[in-house]
Amino acid sequence: MKTLANTRAARGPDHHPSDPDRDPDPDPYAAFRLADFRLLISVWLLMSLTVRMQVVALGWDIYERTGSALAVGYVGLALFVPTLLLFLPAGQIADRHDRRVLLVISCIITMLAALGLAWAAMSQATLGWMYASIGVGAIAQAINKPARSALLPSIVPASILPNAVSWTTGAMQLASVAGPSLAGLLIASTGGAFTVYWTVVAINLIAVVLVLRIRHRERPGGQSGFALGDLFAGVVHMWSTPVILGAALLDLLVVLFSGASGLLPVYAKDILHVGPAGLGWLTAASAAGAIVMIFTLNHLPPSPRPGRRFLWAVAGFGAFTLLFGASTSFGLSLGALFIMGALNSISVVTRHTLVQSHTPVELRGRVSSVNGVFTGSSNELGQFEAGAVASLSSPVIAVVSGGLATLFLVAVIARRFPDLRNLNSLTQLTSRQ
Repeated sequence: MKTLANTRAARGPDHHPSDPDRDPDPDPYAAFRLADFRLLISVWLLMSLTVRMQVVALGWDIYERTGSALAVGYVGLALFVPTLLLFLPAGQIADRHDRRVLLVISCIITMLAALGLAWAAMSQATLGWMYASIGVGAIAQAINKPARSALLPSIVPASILPNAVSWTTGAMQLASVAGPSLAGLLIASTGGAFTVYWTVVAINLIAVVLVLRIRHRERPGGQSGFALGDLFAGVVHMWSTPVILGAALLDLLVVLFSGASGLLPVYAKDILHVGPAGLGWLTAASAAGAIVMIFTLNHLPPSPRPGRRFLWAVAGFGAFTLLFGASTSFGLSLGALFIMGALNSISVVTRHTLVQSHTPVELRGRVSSVNGVFTGSSNELGQFEAGAVASLSSPVIAVVSGGLATLFLVAVIARRFPDLRNLNSLTQLTSRQ
């Protein structure tokens, strides 16, 4: 009699979930059985880790020098502007060139930017030099994100793409917890941020080695050059694909109007009265919930109605945002943030799987790049919106109004995009390719 593992091996990685003799239970670690995926998720984790580490180090470094919150705020601007300017050409480059090579190039650029920051930290160079180095690092991220996102469905069969997306989401959540902690330890042990920058260089060097070991050699097709129509092809595809557009719009608007994470320092100090230590717990609660949900999703069978699950998850996120906003209990606030992180994981996994599985291979770089701007810019603008509303009214009103806005937006998107609401498969397009 064949064992379960032998049965899976005999069927191969392309065994589709619609096969009549499919396994009764999903393999929660199906993606990890592919060597290329193990390498790619390791690279994904390392790159996400260095981004989180560097953001913490930059905030501490610049504030230590200047004592100016505005100077720290310019870090976000230096990160955002290159992303906004480059997201269209970066997506097209990811569709025209070897994505492995692009990942290596982005790692090298990241190392150069980190070396510039390390030199600035050790020599007390001007802030202008630091902002320039931050901008160079942002260019690397603009290249990196669409390349790695587009590479994922090329090395993972359609039938296990949701599993792979879920694990890469978990890797990013793990980085969001480990990165700031590691950066804090390095700064505390050496008294300066320069060790963080040198660590970023070392980690990216390891990432280069791992990328070069990926065996997949597919080179996306397409014509050379940068025709205007090709440049905007990702935008056009998103606009003409209701399930992607609906999910991306909902994410953009919810994060824009529900910026509870941006007000965590205010809640820790003035509302919950738990100080810096409590702020650390509040920050970690959401990521912890996300990680727990990632493991849960990968041990459950695929949802027969992923569209409705996505909408209910976002609605639940809005409801628990209301609870967090009104809470004056530290324990209740921690619980609300934990559940918000878990529900947000369902949303993120669904959205990213839809983007990859409902996009032709020749457009994945451009669509991933557009999707990255949707999610990335909304986080930064959401924090600004929450701060602006809080300054005009109160932090509680800012968060509670964001929760109410989320519930309203879910209702609007569910009604406006019936294809998303009635979606019954996350891999409809990819499974036909």
